[in-house]
Formats: sequence, structure tokens, C-alpha cells
Amino acid sequence: MRRNDLLPRLTNLLSSMELTVFCLVVLMILVVACTLAQVTLGIHLAVEQYIRSFFVWWSPEALPFSVPIFPGGGLAGGLLLINLGVAQFRRLELSWRKAGLWVIHLGMALLFLGEFATAFLQVESHLSIEEGQTVNYSQDFRRMELALIDGTDGETDDVRSIPASMISSRGEISDASLPFTLRVLSFHDNAELLMRGTDDPPAQATAGIGANVLVRPVPRPLGEEQDSPAALIEPVAPDGRSYGVFLVSPALGGTQGFTHEGRNWSLSLRPKRYYMPFSLTLKDFKHDVYPGTSIPKNFSSLVRLLDPRAGDDRDVLIYMNSPLRHGGLTFYQSSFGKNNTLSVLQVVRNPSWTMPYIATLLVTLGLLWHFGVMLRRTLGGLS
Repeated sequence: MRRNDLLPRLTNLLSSMELTVFCLVVLMILVVACTLAQVTLGIHLAVEQYIRSFFVWWSPEALPFSVPIFPGGGLAGGLLLINLGVAQFRRLELSWRKAGLWVIHLGMALLFLGEFATAFLQVESHLSIEEGQTVNYSQDFRRMELALIDGTDGETDDVRSIPASMISSRGEISDASLPFTLRVLSFHDNAELLMRGTDDPPAQATAGIGANVLVRPVPRPLGEEQDSPAALIEPVAPDGRSYGVFLVSPALGGTQGFTHEGRNWSLSLRPKRYYMPFSLTLKDFKHDVYPGTSIPKNFSSLVRLLDPRAGDDRDVLIYMNSPLRHGGLTFYQSSFGKNNTLSVLQVVRNPSWTMPYIATLLVTLGLLWHFGVMLRRTLGGLS
């Protein structure tokens, strides 16, 4: 094949109707597979593996690595977006008569771009709040962080956090914001914590409550169940002095501390926190059911929003299909607990949340324009 023929052939392939049909079929298969996989994997993991990936991977037991077996939603959607763009510029004439089709294609392209933007930019977390409690952060239970807190002041905490991804690689962690070094002796993605028995081997933890706890690694759970990681962390002073080996895990439910150069430090492995420049106070939570049944009818949280930066101090009622939008975040009513005194809000940060609405509006306007032009031509031909 001559080089002069390569570009036209590639352009024909990228703009072909066959590629369009192929991508649409692949996406339909992925939607069905993702829906079925949610039974075992859960919603988030299924979407990540099938829709927001470039390939669907298979991990056979006989091999130490994964094998791509099918195009993922990212690859199929990207090809369809390229196919749409190339076909539009090759086949559609640039005229007012075809303006509706141009707007329709633009809306469809924006819809695909919105999904890519959501996949990369959207952050989901949860905010658990009890009646009378004030909270200014949400937590992501699918991501963990090692929190190191200088609480010497007593009134305010100086918090430094290290992502669990850095801890999982083990080794030493040095940071300019920390006056000491952290040695990661071990890390488990998921572990069961048990009280240590007399016949168990000696504990690796030498400080804190870990000396009485047995760590047993277990397989990572499927579905919506969360991991419970565990790590052995040793803070070391610049002169090489060790402050002991601490066992950290979200299952411990608390912090453990040591003193370095007269300052009181504590450390814990916890869900990643996203702090907000405003606070929410839960004033009242209601869980309504249909009369005579236990079927939920409505969940609602009456919260006080206090944002000193914006001068905002008001009460907001959050209930099903009526979220609170503030500061680039959207708060949805998600769950509840503690005999209807605890409300759980899903917190979503998605800078691209308006893109699907704009795309739908463009497609609608394009269709109205196109069919309006066609109707005018038809009526003109009849007169």
C-alpha cells in the first residue's frame, strides 16, 4: 500500500457507517454486561471495569497478569466520538439548510465528552451527620489515607494526610511538612483484626493498641462492601530514634499517638476526607413511611448551612429528588441510621454536570430546526 493511499483509507474507515454500528453494538453489549456484573461487583466497580475503561480485562488463575478480552466503554465511546466528528466534516455541507444536523452532531459529541469529563473529574463521597451535630467534611470510603495530626494546640488540629496508594508501596515516606520519617513495614488491602491469643505469634506492633491485635489478611470483597486495609507504620525521628511500630486500620476506629520534640502527634488510617469551606448542622431528620406499612415514603434532612465566606446562613430541606447545591457540591439524601437520628448524604463534586443538559438542549434544538426546515420545504412544494 502506498503512503498516499493510507490517509484516505484511514479517513474512510473512521467515518464509515460500519464503525458506527460496531461501536454502538459494543456499547450495548457493555451496558448489558455491566448491569449483570453489578450483582457481584456492585455499581461502582462494575462501571469502572466495563464502562469507564479502555479494555475489559480477564485475570485467569493460571497467569500472574490480566488479559484484555473486549473493548471497554472508554475505547468504544472514543472511537464513536471520532467517527462522529470525521463523518460530520466529510459528509455534511456547511449551510443553513443543514444547520440542524450540525447542531445535533455537536450535541451528541458534547454528550460523549461530558461522560469522559465525568469519569475523570467527578468525586463522590458521603457525609454522615447526627441530629445536633455540625460537620464540615465528607468521606470517601473507597479511598483511604493515613492521617497525621498535630493536636498540641488543643483547639485546632494541624492535619497532614498521605494517600493509601503511597503506603501500599511500602518503604520510607519523607515529606517536607513532616518533622519525621515514616517506615511502612507492611500493608494489606483488606484484613481481619482479631484479639491476640496466647498461641498466636508475637505482635509486630510495639506501640498503641496493635500489640493486642492479630492481623489476618483476607481477600478483597466484591460488591458494595468496603475494604478494611491495615498497615504497620513506624515513625522515625531525624536522629534515627524510633517511636514504635503502630498498627493502623479504619477498623480500629480511633487514633494512636506519640510525642516528637514536645509536640503531640496522632496517626490513623481512615477514609479520605474532603474538607469544605462551609458547615452543615443537622437540625431534624424525618423518615416517613406509607400508613400501615414499613415501606419508605420519604427521607428528609433539615440542615443549617453556614458559609462565612459567602455570608450564607440559612436552613435547607434536603429530600429525595431535591438535593442541595452549594459551593460546587451537590448533597443528595442517601441513607439514615441510629433510630432515625443519623442522616447520610451523598456528596458529589462534578464540574461537568451541566454538559449532559446542554447536550440534550442542543440535540432538541437541532431536531426542531432540521424538521422545521424539512416541513417548510414540504409545505412549499405542495403550494
